[in-house]
Amino acid sequence: MMMAWPVDAVRDAETALMASLPEGELMSRAVAGLVEVALARLSERAGRRVVALVGPGNNGADALYAVARLAAAGCNAAAVHADAVHDGALEAAHAAGVVVARGTGAQASGLVAEADLVLDGILGIGGRAGMPAWGRSWLEAVSDTAYVLSVDLPSGQDPAGETLDPDGVFADETVTFSVAKPVHLLPPTEQAVGLLTVVDIGLTLAGSPAVRRLSHDDAAASWPVPGPGDDKYSRGVLGIVAGGENYTGAPLLACTAAVTAGAGMVRYVGTPTPASLVRAAVPEAVLGAGRVQAWVVGPGLDLTSRAKGAEAQRRTAREALASELPVVVDAGGLDLVSEARSAATLLTPHAGECARLLTRLGDHEVSRAEVEAAPLRHARQLRDRTGAAVLLKGSTTLVVPADPGAAVWSQADAPAWLATAGAGDVLAGICGTLLAAGLPPDEAGALAALVHGLAGERANPGGPVRALAVAQAVGETVAALLRRPR
Repeated sequence: MMMAWPVDAVRDAETALMASLPEGELMSRAVAGLVEVALARLSERAGRRVVALVGPGNNGADALYAVARLAAAGCNAAAVHADAVHDGALEAAHAAGVVVARGTGAQASGLVAEADLVLDGILGIGGRAGMPAWGRSWLEAVSDTAYVLSVDLPSGQDPAGETLDPDGVFADETVTFSVAKPVHLLPPTEQAVGLLTVVDIGLTLAGSPAVRRLSHDDAAASWPVPGPGDDKYSRGVLGIVAGGENYTGAPLLACTAAVTAGAGMVRYVGTPTPASLVRAAVPEAVLGAGRVQAWVVGPGLDLTSRAKGAEAQRRTAREALASELPVVVDAGGLDLVSEARSAATLLTPHAGECARLLTRLGDHEVSRAEVEAAPLRHARQLRDRTGAAVLLKGSTTLVVPADPGAAVWSQADAPAWLATAGAGDVLAGICGTLLAAGLPPDEAGALAALVHGLAGERANPGGPVRALAVAQAVGETVAALLRRPR
């Protein structure tokens, strides 16, 4: 499992380790790792010209010491720096023959423009989000062909990972030290990180991480696998209330996903047309309400329909939400959410649905753009107002546990092709299967997001994919994960 740690915890760990080491040893370890990566990237790109962008903090010192070592290794090295700079690092750069320019004038811009590799050491995890004007002037000079290697985090981006600075650095790669930080794993800042390389410098972190991300091995260990004594009931019966006469595809997708994900049994409650489709395409599903271990309420659910069976379907949806059973609430079902449930609940909105629900439950209007700009903040607000775990769908999927003190899950496993109609219905079916098997809502959401993304890739690697193909690929995706060596 990959984990990202709060910035304060990282700084405390650094302070504790520095107290036990000779002066400068910790920075030397970081610089050694940074130089190794920089040399590898220069070699891969047949580049020789490296320029460091040096800010006033420790990240600037790392970059300046690194460019001094790169000069000693035979690289054509230069650096531009702000008014304040680490004295020892500047002395080392001069001693190594690094060409150094101060400020933002023509000389600095010219040096930056010639770089094959740019070391971004403008700001570190102790800085505030937002790029200072002098840093922006350097970035404007970076060539489109240069490889940008950020030190610890892309400068200007929020260390807590909550907001993106469009004027900040968007790196090709970020080298961080010992552990990831929230900026590396959370939307929207993860897009600015590029390839994440973690260099061990010996930090030991106390307390709990801020962010968790499941790996393929974690999925294999967490997926509910039946034993010889299990039957369809002990494996988990899932009830699905979805679709209607105007939205007939969602139930088929959710039910298919649940069956292929390994639900012991699926019960579908819907109106006549989708019920007939489910009967034909998912013969394993049982039509009608009955005893279940968990519910999925909402994919394609039309709360305004007057079609035959619609009122009975809505009644079942409300009864599910009023029950003490775990429930996944998706799409149309979100309009039924008005208060906290005592039972396990996972809400699965996309940004627009999250905005509408926050607007309805709050005291002011929230826009989709606001949610997209600060997804974690708004997912937490929705959690606080409903008491439920919240899975906020996106290119990086966030799962915020119902417990405010628990780490957030962040999964980025899906190809961009999975942004297609019906994909959310498939995800809801997988989430419901895991809830019915007994997983906590947040873990079920994170694990479902991982498998959903991998199934999207398996269904058509590198190309367009339809949601039904994703649903049908879930079983073989899980099987491939379970076959991984342990």
